[in-house]
Formats: sequence, structure tokens, C-alpha cells
Amino acid sequence: MSSADAKDPAHDEPARIAGVMFDVDGTLLLSDRALSGYEVLPGAVELLATLRERDFPFVLFTNGSHYPPAEQAAKLRSAGLPVDDAQMFTPSVVAADHMSRAGIRRTLVLGTRGVGHALAAAGIETVYTGESRAAEVDAVYVGWHPECGMKDIEAAAHAIWGGAKLYAASDVPFFATRHGRTIGYSFAIVGAIRRLTGARTIVTGKPSLHALRFAAKRLGSPMRHVGVVGDDPIVEVVMARRAGATALAVTTGMTTIEEWQRQTGTRRPHRVLRELSEVLTYLP
Repeated sequence: MSSADAKDPAHDEPARIAGVMFDVDGTLLLSDRALSGYEVLPGAVELLATLRERDFPFVLFTNGSHYPPAEQAAKLRSAGLPVDDAQMFTPSVVAADHMSRAGIRRTLVLGTRGVGHALAAAGIETVYTGESRAAEVDAVYVGWHPECGMKDIEAAAHAIWGGAKLYAASDVPFFATRHGRTIGYSFAIVGAIRRLTGARTIVTGKPSLHALRFAAKRLGSPMRHVGVVGDDPIVEVVMARRAGATALAVTTGMTTIEEWQRQTGTRRPHRVLRELSEVLTYLP
């Protein structure tokens, strides 16, 4: 191995994998742009079933925040994926945990009612644009909000000018669907809010370490012993590399095999999987 190779993170020997975190869209299935109809990808059902049979820890983490985790898990089960409610995570669950520890009591939610469900379940008061005292909050949380308008942006800006922190479910511009790549609403919404306010964003979905740390805790493993399976170099791979975890890439979503081969540095996965079942070859 040359010295150049030795400095390339792609050649780092990955640590032992003690638990797996799967991306959902583009990795296990493809949804439509309305996040309703699902096309389960080849090998996904069989792989998760094998992990369950082996009692090997795994979780699913989607950056989608439209549905509460239990509702999302039920939808995936109806599509054939063997996943329990407790194995399904969204950025809203991480946001609720982070806000609770930060002492945040009241949050303005820019998103559907499902976006704020985990916050309310954690005892955080949630308000929406147009409701009483919407600007008098400790935080603004931006999630799946296809109907977002200027009144929402203005309400968020006033809250932040009043001292509220800015949280976002995702700061990723695109995600994979069966109709091709689709824009991430929270990315665009946060961009407008930050342009107005200059606020620092606390991202609770991937690729933030808040997300991986939360998943690793539920897996009962240090972050560096988590295998992260995903389809996007700027999401799952960057997150895994930052934490010293193992990045396993698929070609069924955002990124082709040729595009993976062109990735460098922290965007280059440890391994590119030609079939999802190959995950098993990297497990003890």
C-alpha cells in the first residue's frame, strides 16, 4: 500500500460491527413522492428476516419526519419489511431527546402534525403557525412541510429573533424515490430561515452525529461499532466516517456504482454492496 493509500480513509480497516443502522429510502425501499406507495427493494425482506433470526441488533433510520415512528413502522410491515416499532427512528425522535435534555419546553413546529408527534409525546408543548403565541417558544423545529408558505417562514424568523433555537429534521437537498430524486422540503425551508436570521441549525437527522449517537445507544454499541448502510455519500457515508463507524453503500438509490467509485475522502464508503445480502459478510 502506498503512502497516499494509507492516508485515504477508504482504506481504513473498519472496526467490528456490533449493530446495523439502515437507511430506508433508496436502501430498503423506494416510495413515491407523496411518501405513500412503497416498492421494497430486492433482498431487503430476506436480510432483515435473517438478522432477526440471528438476534443481531439493527435499526432503521429515515430522515423522513412526516409519520411518527410507530406509524412508519406499521407501513413498512404492511409492505413486507419485518421491523418492530422500537426499531424505527426518525429525526423527530432525536429532536425530542435533544430538546428534553436542553430544557426546551415549547417549540414552534414547521411541518405536519406527524412531525411534532414525538416532541409532544416527550412532554414538549408544540405550536404551529397561526396558533396563539407562536413566536413565544424556545425552539423552532422544521420537518416535512410540503405546504410551507411565507407565513411559516415569518413566524419562524420572529421566534428566532426572540431567542429560539433552530432545529431541522434534515439538511439534505434530495432523497431517492421510485420517480427519481426528490427535494427535501426541510432543506429548502431552513435555507430561507437562515438567510433571514443567520441562525445556526441543529440537525437531528442524518448525517448529524446526534442521529448516529442516538441509534448507537439503542443498539447498545459504541458508534464506531455500528455498520451504516445507505445510498447517499453526503448522508450515511459522511456520518459513518465522522464517527469512525463502517460505511456500507448500496447502488439502488441516489448513487450508481460508477459514482461511488469517484467518491473520495469522507464520502467514500468502506465497501460498495452489489447486493443488499452482502451486508451479512461484514458481520461477525
